[in-house]
Amino acid sequence: MLIFVTGATGFIGSAVVPELLAAGHQVLGLTRSEEGAAKMRAAGVEAHLGTLEDPASLTRGAEKADAVIHLAFDHDFSNFQANCQKDAVAIAALGKALIGSDRPLLITSGVGMGIAAHGELAREDVLDLDHRNPRIASERAGQALLDDGVNLSTMRLSQIHDTRRQGLVTFLIDIARAKGRAAYIGDGATRWSACHLGDTARIFRLALDRAERGARYHAVAEEAVSLRDIAGAIGEALDIPVASLTPEQAQDHFGPMIGFTTLDMPASSARTRATLGWEPVGPDLLSNIRALEVG
Repeated sequence: MLIFVTGATGFIGSAVVPELLAAGHQVLGLTRSEEGAAKMRAAGVEAHLGTLEDPASLTRGAEKADAVIHLAFDHDFSNFQANCQKDAVAIAALGKALIGSDRPLLITSGVGMGIAAHGELAREDVLDLDHRNPRIASERAGQALLDDGVNLSTMRLSQIHDTRRQGLVTFLIDIARAKGRAAYIGDGATRWSACHLGDTARIFRLALDRAERGARYHAVAEEAVSLRDIAGAIGEALDIPVASLTPEQAQDHFGPMIGFTTLDMPASSARTRATLGWEPVGPDLLSNIRALEVG
């Protein structure tokens, strides 16, 4: 298949694209510049010029393809709500090209969208379209396309990591480096789930090949890693002190990231593993933080 991939040169896309090529697929990658297009062609990827800010360019890319994987997302968390709405517009634009066909569209969301009640593991069968997290905009857009008959499925992401980047943890590392200490709030019991980048790339390929309309998957290898343990690993990696902060101190320390540091996001992938026959094999999150590539 020819697969249109947005975010093809991003952190996750840079692993998903080789996985697709190795499986015999062709890839059409979204890029905003001729320089990016040249890099794609050198890697055996066809380039499509466009941006998230130009929905029509996304529709044109999807029109060319047999399937679509939407990975691109604006990670400016100081403008998170607006960026979530921008993602919803992008999803609608991609789906517009697929209405009336069986061509699959695989979008991304966050595992937090699958939490039924505080303290519970997120599950693939849970969908609350009235969720308070702005990221639900992506799944609302996906549901609208499902209602229009699009063959859409959703990949919910945990903290996707290798030794270079670790999802939201990357921002905590940057803050710790700037502030000279790694931190967590109170007892640090807030939990995040995680998955290695290589395992994540494989699950995207398996989900696309299955092309099950309405399916939701969780890219989760570790169900729950505490922010206390994450801060400890950051402290080890950067050789800086680790501190517990009060909520008032945390506001100054974490800045725009404060909202995420209080989100308890443990998640299960039991249904995903059973459905796709997927078993993660990569290193765990704390090991990759401790092996952080600095510089």
